[in-house]
Amino acid sequence: MGYSRSIQLQNGNFQLYANQVIHSMIPSEVYDVANDQLQIPNQIFFSLTPDVHVNGNTCVGTTAVWDAANGYISPSIVGTDIGCGIRVYLTTLHKQDLADIRLKQKIIRAIEKFIPLTDQIPSHYRSLSLSAILQHGLPALSAKYRNKRSLSHVELSSSPVGVCVLSNISEHMKKRAENQLGTLGNGNHFIEIQSVTIPEENKEIARLWGLFEGQVIFLIHTGSRAWGKALAASYTEDFISVMEKLKLPRTPSNLLYLPLSHPVGMKYFHMMSSALNYAIVNRHLIGFGIENALKRIFGAKFQTHLLYDLMHNYALMETHQNQTYIVHRKGTTRALPALHPANPLIYNQTGHPALIPGSMGTPSYIMVGGSNGIENYYSICHGAGRIFANQTSCQQFELDGKSNTLIVDNNESVVLNRWTKERLWEESPATYKEVNQVTNTIVGAKLASIVAKCIPLIVIKAR
Repeated sequence: MGYSRSIQLQNGNFQLYANQVIHSMIPSEVYDVANDQLQIPNQIFFSLTPDVHVNGNTCVGTTAVWDAANGYISPSIVGTDIGCGIRVYLTTLHKQDLADIRLKQKIIRAIEKFIPLTDQIPSHYRSLSLSAILQHGLPALSAKYRNKRSLSHVELSSSPVGVCVLSNISEHMKKRAENQLGTLGNGNHFIEIQSVTIPEENKEIARLWGLFEGQVIFLIHTGSRAWGKALAASYTEDFISVMEKLKLPRTPSNLLYLPLSHPVGMKYFHMMSSALNYAIVNRHLIGFGIENALKRIFGAKFQTHLLYDLMHNYALMETHQNQTYIVHRKGTTRALPALHPANPLIYNQTGHPALIPGSMGTPSYIMVGGSNGIENYYSICHGAGRIFANQTSCQQFELDGKSNTLIVDNNESVVLNRWTKERLWEESPATYKEVNQVTNTIVGAKLASIVAKCIPLIVIKAR
């Protein structure tokens, strides 16, 4: 059956990317939810990646595409963690430099001083203008916080936002958003410090990107925090009202959708864009804090370099093969190949890095777009993807309570910051698909190839 198959459902067909192992694990609930999503009119393409799982009334792993001329916008597909994504920084350190567990613990303590890990500790950046950040994204930050790579090594540095669409957001939510700038948030969001292994296949691309064997990097996974969730109260009733007026069918799971050309649909697009701006600045400020924390340990001359920042929950206007589309990605990552015109200039000759986190204690991957990318509108997986295993299956690892060190299957040790056992079970490797099977599908389907495998050394999560 290979790595990709067309699935016919009552309301239409979709493309499923899954190898034999992944395909055998997909529950019937996924197909029910996919059938629901297919009821939104005018879709020209719909697919699910191998990390697929149901989240609310939609599937994580969705790519849904419309022609821009008669396209629809769906807040349900985008979700509320708008702009959630991955940012990766390179360092000049080698994993041998972090061999001492006590040093890893010292790094954790230093980072915790710069990155609030509970909502009880407010943002260190409350003096920044929230309004400017929501409207302009990274360009709103002063030179104190930005360098040459800040705008050039990102998927999207700024999304245009009409300020009037934010006027009806409560002051309480704006204050909350101010208090959360530069903070991680809970759930599956995390900071990981990792070491790099480079396969033979893409060694030259790795070299061009500044990667080397054994290199220490750090990865940030978070999004728009409470701001993205707060927007739901401002559009939900309007969407329902307009859907009724336009006599658009309500799906069994009550998906929200409207023509993008409708004023309410366009208003949501601008509101969503404000959350994209917030999310990119949020990850940027977390990276700024981590760099300062590491300088406390390794000296003022220590430097990091941003490799790339990209999102996996959003809807964007994109041009492919001279045609403009509205592309929704919910839990999928854009992976453009070499010479695609939407690549940042710095990555035009190679394609940009596509950043795929594993689960706590398992590898993450840095990939690059492949020859068949256009078949899936250049979307690949966004991570391992949950399987919601129960706690009895979580015995694949052991925790050294004294050092708070996770011992995983390959006897590697991963040092954690302090958090509860319940959270440990929730985010353990057993609650996720095997990331190697997920990436095997992506590589087998020629949507992308692996440039680096990244092994966790330190994992930091909210408490």
